[in-house]
Amino acid sequence: MRIPLGGGGTDLPSFYEGYGGFVVSVAIDKYVYIQLNKLKIEDFIRVKYANTELVSNPKEIKHPLLREALIHSGISNGIEISAMSDVPGRTGMGSSGSFTVALLTALHAFKKETTSKKQLAEEAFYVEAECAKQPTGKQDPFLGAFGGLTCLEIDRSGEVTVSPLKLGINIQRELASSLLVFFTGIQRESFDILSEQVSATRAGNAATLESLHETKKIGYRVRDALTDGNLDQFGHLLDQHWQNKKKRSTNMSNTNIDRWYQMGRNAGALGGKILGAGGGGFLMFYCPTEYRRKLRQLMTNEGLREMRFCIDNEGATILLNI
Repeated sequence: MRIPLGGGGTDLPSFYEGYGGFVVSVAIDKYVYIQLNKLKIEDFIRVKYANTELVSNPKEIKHPLLREALIHSGISNGIEISAMSDVPGRTGMGSSGSFTVALLTALHAFKKETTSKKQLAEEAFYVEAECAKQPTGKQDPFLGAFGGLTCLEIDRSGEVTVSPLKLGINIQRELASSLLVFFTGIQRESFDILSEQVSATRAGNAATLESLHETKKIGYRVRDALTDGNLDQFGHLLDQHWQNKKKRSTNMSNTNIDRWYQMGRNAGALGGKILGAGGGGFLMFYCPTEYRRKLRQLMTNEGLREMRFCIDNEGATILLNI
């Protein structure tokens, strides 16, 4: 999974095809797991996720990413796939992109094929965006494939330049400690918000474009603040990012999210935002050391559960291949 730190939204084709995009994001130690098994006797396909499907042809699979990934891979029968996740879906952690990357990693291993991390990320984006027709950007598959604290520069053709943000180990640890992430309990489809942004961007909506251009600028400033080790400046930039992001859709926030966010700010957090497309999922704060206990207590009293994490630098990995 991943936590976007700056520039999120500019990685969608509707924006980068006209202006180029830039994202700073960090992969964390919360994962999607894919288990793949070759059936010894049966010729059907069994897939297990929140539901279980038993089909004779990949085209019959209801899960769009499983269906399109299998069709894309050319595997047509005699296989069982199980999917598990550390974090609920539809919560802004990039789960669909991570799922697609993990699934394709397993399918390539099954076919005894090797692929680079960049090829894997682009293939996952193609399966999700082009084959499954889902509104998505480059951030999720690239962070799922590469891992780490990473900058993505996206040119108008969609070509992505991947640049690890090299911070000292102490700065990395302080960054992870300063980011407090709470589950709001709200699970929502990101498609509506993202589709609204895509439509407005392609239509040349002035407010949406202005917000996205400002988001891109903030993304560069986030990169510079982190590179300089100025974490408090990064915290203030998160607040600017969130206030700007809310301009893109009335569904980006709600009264509860606004109330929780203001409570966090009043408790000492310098900034924060809802992760992902918005509307629910996880609420993140940047909070200096002396205010963290108070912030945690306030959010706990509101019924929000904290998700603690570390930075993951590995990206997509095969844990076992027998």
